[in-house]
Amino acid sequence: MLSVLLLCPLIGMLVVLALPKTAVRAIRFVALLASGLALAFAIQLFQFFRPQEAIQLVERIVWIPQMRIFYHVGVDGLSLPLVFLTVLLGFIACLASASITERQKEYYALYLLLEMGMLGTFMALDFFLFYVFWEVVLVPMYFLIGIWGGGRREYSAFKFFVYTLAGSLAILLAILMLYFRTGTFDMVALAQMGPLLEPDLQRLLFVAFFLGFAIKVPVFPFHTWLPDAHVDAPTPISVLLAGVLLKMGGYGFFRIAYPICPEGAQWAAGAMAVLGMINIVYGAFVAMAQTDFKKLVAYSSVSHMGFVLLGLASLQTEGVNGALLQMFNHGTITGGMFLLVGVLYDRAHTRDLNAFGGLGAHMPKFSGLLIFFGLASLGLPGLSGFVGEFLSLLGAFGVWRWQTVVSVLGIVVAAAYILTAIQRVLLGPPNERWKNLPDVNPREMASLIPLVVLILALGVYPLLLIDLQDGAVQQFIAHVKGP
Repeated sequence: MLSVLLLCPLIGMLVVLALPKTAVRAIRFVALLASGLALAFAIQLFQFFRPQEAIQLVERIVWIPQMRIFYHVGVDGLSLPLVFLTVLLGFIACLASASITERQKEYYALYLLLEMGMLGTFMALDFFLFYVFWEVVLVPMYFLIGIWGGGRREYSAFKFFVYTLAGSLAILLAILMLYFRTGTFDMVALAQMGPLLEPDLQRLLFVAFFLGFAIKVPVFPFHTWLPDAHVDAPTPISVLLAGVLLKMGGYGFFRIAYPICPEGAQWAAGAMAVLGMINIVYGAFVAMAQTDFKKLVAYSSVSHMGFVLLGLASLQTEGVNGALLQMFNHGTITGGMFLLVGVLYDRAHTRDLNAFGGLGAHMPKFSGLLIFFGLASLGLPGLSGFVGEFLSLLGAFGVWRWQTVVSVLGIVVAAAYILTAIQRVLLGPPNERWKNLPDVNPREMASLIPLVVLILALGVYPLLLIDLQDGAVQQFIAHVKGP
């Protein structure tokens, strides 16, 4: 089933490449069908998934026997929510890609390749396969920003590529170190062997993995590629960048760095908590200073991903569950925020918050959606953004008290910058320049409504996700903490 899921975007890409570039409607239809089928298959996975069991739906086929490399995929409570998030945002962003008006054939082919790479990263259980998927994501993202972006798109694409490649090389060195030490690329076997490795080696490996994954999250001070990439990327790619790519870094800590280097993880826990705190507070204050709407949302991502680090550093059930919830919820909320910024930019051709005002009178649907996603982003109880942040802070408070207390400041500042942005865009005297702006159209509405439903459902009943991941979280904590 997982291979079928991976094949959906891959076959879609091959069909798109076979079509003539003038057949724009057929190209869009094939891309939408491929990402829609992937979403349908991912929903079906939930029927076969047993939350209390370890890695499931495993497929293992010999790939390069001389080096004991396997095509080895599987999912558990840590990865299944992220697989679903990938295909959901993949379908929604594909729907939003109707705004792309040039070189559609190349765009959709690269888009589907990107979706396949992201899916594979969350499913791979062989280090060689994981690294292939991890690097596959890099190439289409570089071109999607560099060709279809705006502003300084070549600079932003280059910066994204260089930063991420530097992190990838650190991961590659750690993988090679592990392979020459243990003779296997099997991530499940390496997690079992991890506690038996010398403490000094574990710490060295953890630092190497940290560098690779921290750039992707991104953790301060490795975050400077993110605002540039977000601001210059086209809207659908910003959705995937914030919604899925950042989660690949967080997932790397859950699947690789912590289980394989438990001693290293405990040794670095204090530093992780401090970095999480810096991310939360620094990201919030820098977001507060922005006048570009897209840059504000980009820096809010830096702040919100800090809760993932803080919850993870606690190694408590509440904190780790909160970190996983925060990854999923951040994807849906920030994905929606970027879609709304795209709606505004497509009509007004500016993202300057000071240029707007009074849009609430002309665009009621847009206004309602912006207020909803804004309140979810600042962590209003009853919406999903609150649950992940609350559990992360709850888990961290018992272990890293002063870091947690300082981190709460980030939530206060988040309320300030979100409400200020809403006020600048929607309230105040109407700006005559924008009185004829059309409201959200049915296609844009169709891409936003599923996110609204998810945010409400998980805000009111977070057990929908916690029940899926709790078994894997308990095993994760027991493994890292040891007997």
